[in-house]
Amino acid sequence: MDKSLYYGEDSVTQAALAGLRGYFAGKGKRYVIHSYGCQMNEHESEKIAGILREIGFEPAADGEKPDMILFNTCCVRERAEVKVFGNVGALRAAKEENPDLLVGVCGCMMQQEDIAEKLQKQYPFVDLIFGTNAIHVFPSLLWGAVSAKSRDIYRGGEEIAEGIPAIRKEGCVAFVNIMMGCDNFCSYCIVPYVRGRERSRKPQDILDEVHRLADEGIREITLLGQNVNSYGRGHENDMRFSELLYKIAQTEGLLRVRFMTSHPKDLTDDLIEAFPAIPKLARHIHLPVQAGSDRILRAMNRHYTAEHYTGLVERLREAVPGLAVTTDMIVGFPGETDEDFEQTLALVRRVRFNAAFTFQYSLRKGTAAADMPNKISVAVKKERLARLNAVVNEIALEKLAENVGQTHDVLVEKVSPRSQRQVCGRTSSGVMVNMEGTAKLVGQIIPARMTAAKAHTLSGLRIEEE
Repeated sequence: MDKSLYYGEDSVTQAALAGLRGYFAGKGKRYVIHSYGCQMNEHESEKIAGILREIGFEPAADGEKPDMILFNTCCVRERAEVKVFGNVGALRAAKEENPDLLVGVCGCMMQQEDIAEKLQKQYPFVDLIFGTNAIHVFPSLLWGAVSAKSRDIYRGGEEIAEGIPAIRKEGCVAFVNIMMGCDNFCSYCIVPYVRGRERSRKPQDILDEVHRLADEGIREITLLGQNVNSYGRGHENDMRFSELLYKIAQTEGLLRVRFMTSHPKDLTDDLIEAFPAIPKLARHIHLPVQAGSDRILRAMNRHYTAEHYTGLVERLREAVPGLAVTTDMIVGFPGETDEDFEQTLALVRRVRFNAAFTFQYSLRKGTAAADMPNKISVAVKKERLARLNAVVNEIALEKLAENVGQTHDVLVEKVSPRSQRQVCGRTSSGVMVNMEGTAKLVGQIIPARMTAAKAHTLSGLRIEEE
């Protein structure tokens, strides 16, 4: 069923935008957006910034007092929730000093009814509270806050809003959402409850956005989705993810395509075959494994075994020699024994990830794992995480060092903040490379020989200089 809508086409939004432009006209208003969590949150903050630009706001410079402060929240881990409440609470004095200061809290955390209501009650000075599915109505919410002092909580529905303006980071890379929500219901994860069920964008809407970005000078895009492998399911166009990749790769001016995140249970033959068949497709896949124990994987509701996962990686590396594989892993899941944890370490040593994002299990109210017995103590979780990180980091450094002496194509993304005579860019496998160069190289793919490996980056020398 088509649930797309187009930003700004309705009369309510148009009226709100007109009211806001008049209200803020000539006042030189400034904003700050604090984003927490994943790349999807980061991209949604870009859209909020785009709307603010439409009504006359500009980003606040360092040291400049803003007129609006927005927190775009994440609820995947408990620590993020505590941090947000603390940061919002710290604005009480600023709001008392300047009653015109606008304070807003949005994002995944605000999709949780108890959290949003708790924040509204605890911090009555917060002007705006809205969820991930409500960015397209942000103008109406803001107009209500400034014109009628309305403080309603708004979470939105399951529509996909197209055409929202965005202010993207400077440079030649950009994020593009291809789908929203998740249907997997991993037992530890809150995402399906706050972002809703899977909804795929229309292929043509995605292609139109990619073409527009390429025309604007974007040379690399990262396609975003909770599980990009399931793109198109239930959609009237019924296009598989691999088919979308082939179409995107035909975009003139686009040099490289990345995507994340892939679920192992849905990684299909046609996607594996797409890597060698599409030269623009980055030689990197982020494939979260979460654990190396089949017993824990079943408890997590992941729908694959450790053997199936390692088999996928072997097939991917056979199809694309040198493919970088990164992952996510959780330690201390309820009921995880020493033997379960050792199996996770064994899988890491077998797969030899290029990098891994590792976390202690964090209880999320409303998930299946929250009610599971045999919770693991904080001390044990910390000890296991330290051991896991030691193995992961050792292997990652070895993998990074293997690049020294090799030549890689580096897409130059920006001038280094340290020197105007140095630039930064990434290899196809996603490793950041620092090398001599100037701003004229930004947006170009430059062949470079890797000369040194540091903790997480490489140093390179341009072939033409060499």
